[in-house]
Amino acid sequence: QVQLVESGGGLVQAGGSLRLSCAASGRTFSSYGMGWFRQAPGKEREFVASISWSGTMTFYADSMKGRFTISRDNAKNTVYLQMNSLKPEDTAVYYCAEARGWPTGREADYAYWGQGTQVTVSS
Repeated sequence: QVQLVESGGGLVQAGGSLRLSCAASGRTFSSYGMGWFRQAPGKEREFVASISWSGTMTFYADSMKGRFTISRDNAKNTVYLQMNSLKPEDTAVYYCAEARGWPTGREADYAYWGQGTQVTVSS
């Protein structure tokens, strides 16, 4: 059974930074692409970023480019999301997910999901 556990969320002031982590267990982490999604109150869940199994290819939603960085450490079975220059509109629950195959921006292409970690950005 695959388990994904996010951590690193919290309360931060606008302009600040946070680093989210997602620890995976249950199958060969290094064989699968990973993604981060987020869901703000009253809104649908949206794609944030994704990374290939090797870490050599990364993809971002337009609004996160230049501010967020996704990375992974296959030796630690962990994927990260470094978030800089945070804005109040980044407030959301952030989820990591393991892809069925290629790590696209579509939720349906992800087989396993974590429980999420809350990020709150104050103005």
